[in-house]
Amino acid sequence: MIWKWLGALLLFPVQMVYLVVKAAVCLVLPPKLRDLSRENVLVTGGGRGIGRHLAREFARRGARKIILWGRTEKCLKETTEEIRMMGTECHYFICDVGNREEVYRQAKAVREKVGDITILVNNAAVVHGKSLMDSDDDALLKSQHINTLGQFWTTKAFLPRMLELQNGHIVCLNSVLALSAIPGAIDYCTSKASSFAFMESLTLGLLDCPGVNATTVLPFHTSTEMFQGMRIRFPSLFPPLKPETVARRTVEAVQMNQAFLLLPWTMHVLVILKSILPQAALEEIHKFSGSYTCMNTFKGRT
Repeated sequence: MIWKWLGALLLFPVQMVYLVVKAAVCLVLPPKLRDLSRENVLVTGGGRGIGRHLAREFARRGARKIILWGRTEKCLKETTEEIRMMGTECHYFICDVGNREEVYRQAKAVREKVGDITILVNNAAVVHGKSLMDSDDDALLKSQHINTLGQFWTTKAFLPRMLELQNGHIVCLNSVLALSAIPGAIDYCTSKASSFAFMESLTLGLLDCPGVNATTVLPFHTSTEMFQGMRIRFPSLFPPLKPETVARRTVEAVQMNQAFLLLPWTMHVLVILKSILPQAALEEIHKFSGSYTCMNTFKGRT
C-alpha cells in the first residue's frame, strides 16, 4: 500500500505539469469547436440584454432549437421573432426562475412541446443596487431567489435528463463581482458569490458524468440596461464589455468545453492580487480605481 501511495505522490507533479502544458498549447492551438446542430438551448432571461445576444449567437452557430425564458412577454416575443428570422426554430415561455413551482411546471411544458434541453444557460439576474441599510427586504430576497436559487431549480429540472442522455451542458453567466465585491450592490455580489460556489461544486461533481459538462463565465462590467448609470473612474483603461462580446466568448467556451472563463483576461490579475495583497492595499486599489463609488450614480433598468 505504501508503494502505491508513493507512486501516486511522485506522479502527481508530473500530471500537473502535463495539464499546464496542455492548457498552454490549447491557447495557441484551440481545440475543435463542438457542433451545435443537434443541441436544444434554453436561455433564462433570454428576452433582452446578454440573454438576447446569447440566443442570437447560439442560433448563428447552428443550434437546432432555441428556447427563451423570461418574465416580460414583449421582450421574449421580439427576440423569438428575431431568432426565427435567422432560420432557427425558437420558442418562448414566461417563467420566473425564482419561483420553484413555476420552473418545474414550465420545464415539463418545454419537454412536452419542444423536447429535451441539452444546453441550459442560466443568465437571468437582477440587481437592486443599494447599500444594505437602504435596501428593501423584499428586493434583497428577490435577488437571492433569481440570481442564486433559480439556478438550483433550473438545474434540478433539466440535469437528470442530460445525465440519462449522457449529453448536456450547464452554463452560468456570473460576474467578476462574485470574486471581488463592491459597495452599493451587496445583494448582487452576495448572490453571484453563492452562484459561483454552486457552479464550482457542480463542475467538480460532473467529473465522473460522461458527456455532461459545465461552464461558468465571469465578465467585467457589461454595457447593458441592468447596470445603467454605473461609472468606472478610468473607462479608457477598463472599458465596459459589449454584450455581444460576452455572448460570443460564452458560446465559444461552451464549444471548447471550458470550465471557467474570466472576461477580459486582465481579471486574472485581480484574482492574483486578492490572493497576495493585504486588505489595506486592496482597499486602496478599490478607491483608486473608482469601484468604491461606482454605484453612486447607478440607475438600473427602467
